[in-house]
Amino acid sequence: MAEGLSPSLPVRMDIIDGAYGINKTMSQMAAQNLRMGILTSPGERMMYPDFGVGIKSALFEPNTSSTTSTIRERIFSQVAKYLPYIKLADVNIYSTQESPNKVTISIRYYIPALNIVSDLTIPVTG
Repeated sequence: MAEGLSPSLPVRMDIIDGAYGINKTMSQMAAQNLRMGILTSPGERMMYPDFGVGIKSALFEPNTSSTTSTIRERIFSQVAKYLPYIKLADVNIYSTQESPNKVTISIRYYIPALNIVSDLTIPVTG
């Protein structure tokens, strides 16, 4: 039987782990949890109706600094509430006029209890 911390998402067959891939380190699990928090829309997760940044719904908002600021604030508040073991150092949101319904979110975060510092980049298209 394979050992690890959590299933790797999206679920996929894994030759080494068996029926599905497994996150084997805290870094992998934290990155996955952070990614899922950003990509999940509020109301999508059972028992946690407020969970999720809802980034995809923001893709169709005007491409302004106000929209970017709202997304950034939502990321910080969701991480503080649902992933308190993760501390965000920097969150940048990039978009271009050529692809108005696409943003790239770049996050630098750390896990103080484990002395882990890492970066996560999430491209999101609508």
